[in-house]
Amino acid sequence: MTVAIETAAIQTTGLGRRFGGLWALRDCSVRVPAGSVAALVGPNGAGKTTLLNLLVGLLSPSEGEISVFGRRPANVPDFLASVGFVAQDCPLYRGFSATDVLHMGRSLNSRWDETAARERLAAAKVPLDRPVAKLSGGQRAQLALALAIGKQPDLLVLDEPLASLDPLARRDFLQSLMAVAARGTSVMLSSHLIGELGRACDFLIVICDGQLRLAGDIDGLLEEHQWVVGPPDAAARMPAGVHVIVSSRQDRHARLLVRTSAALLSPALQTSPVDLEDLVLVYLEQHDAPVHRLDASAVRS
Repeated sequence: MTVAIETAAIQTTGLGRRFGGLWALRDCSVRVPAGSVAALVGPNGAGKTTLLNLLVGLLSPSEGEISVFGRRPANVPDFLASVGFVAQDCPLYRGFSATDVLHMGRSLNSRWDETAARERLAAAKVPLDRPVAKLSGGQRAQLALALAIGKQPDLLVLDEPLASLDPLARRDFLQSLMAVAARGTSVMLSSHLIGELGRACDFLIVICDGQLRLAGDIDGLLEEHQWVVGPPDAAARMPAGVHVIVSSRQDRHARLLVRTSAALLSPALQTSPVDLEDLVLVYLEQHDAPVHRLDASAVRS
């Protein structure tokens, strides 16, 4: 029996982008299922913005392949109509009111959904007659999101949308994204706020130094990884199929982060779950570790 492969919102194979002699992104292979809310995480200069710009067609690959719902990103009307992009700092015309922004969106987008855009602004309590320059950071972010939602995109891409928002505005913005995803739109957003992403996202991509470090369904990744504490000799005798991601030794005990799909039954070892922030930080620090992908779309026979 063969199980059909679910649709991919994003598929990259050996993807790379070079600026002169510098590779900003290289050998990136990842598959994000349709309907996902994917978090893209990494330090400054990791290659996150480069990947997002490749996804929306603002950049072309220097090597490898990329597709969004089976189409190669390009600066052509048909593709651009299918993606919504909110760039860093939510750039909007500062002299426009929210009503002006909606009029612009309606005029430029053939798939425009006025009702969805206005409902988003009403829910976020964004005044329609106030110039963008006089809106708060949270209101500007919600207006940029409403403009992107009104396009009815298949994929919504957001570059650091939470950076300038206070905690309440971040919560409201993430709740808005969850509502967008519930309507069937796939979402990819980059951010440094790992803990908050865990409440809204279901897929994780970790990039460091232009290289993919970790990718997969968040629940599956957390289930596969665990902290292990015990005597050094017992910790050194891990069963086959248990991969040690990082280890440290203190006095008479060793502490390891391991990846395994099987239970560790040794009475000498104590295990505990890993949280999302610790998992991300460990992979960011392990520059020479093999890339780990959790592919939920594998075909079984």
